[in-house]
Amino acid sequence: MKKTEEKVHKLIQHFSTKLPHFKDGRINYTTSDTAPVITVFIAYKNTFLLLKRSQKVSTYKGKWNTVAGYLDNPNQTILEKILEELSEEIDINKEQISSYSFGKQYQFTDENNKKTWIVLPTLVILLEKPEINLNWEHTEYKWITMDEIQDFDTVPNLKKSMKRALKPAHNE
Repeated sequence: MKKTEEKVHKLIQHFSTKLPHFKDGRINYTTSDTAPVITVFIAYKNTFLLLKRSQKVSTYKGKWNTVAGYLDNPNQTILEKILEELSEEIDINKEQISSYSFGKQYQFTDENNKKTWIVLPTLVILLEKPEINLNWEHTEYKWITMDEIQDFDTVPNLKKSMKRALKPAHNE
């Protein structure tokens, strides 16, 4: 995992020097045509948590996704970012996690949003099936099997991200 963490840290540092920052120090990707994001698949036994995006989010309203967020804090480790997003979006904390791993990073351009996403798929395995408390970013959730993801109207490349998250990167 160390190589992945180093690679992602360099990427975030690159954007940190090129883009403006919010008052709290996070990188502001609003006007950037490229943005690195983390996609966190939450697993319990043979099920995965899917979340339906609310109408209040800026992109992919009403689409199914998992926990995700911009890699926007140059002073934060990837694990810290994962924990922040899990806590904010679904009220899950570190003590509920059995393990985590990174899949192979990739990028794609979404012509509709005119943005190139650099995606770091990750997998978090939970110790127990938790109570899910959604924040404003999502309106509902479902626990699904891997094969059921094809039945949902998801954000672009969610199936690809899931496959990569389930196959840890071999560059460690």
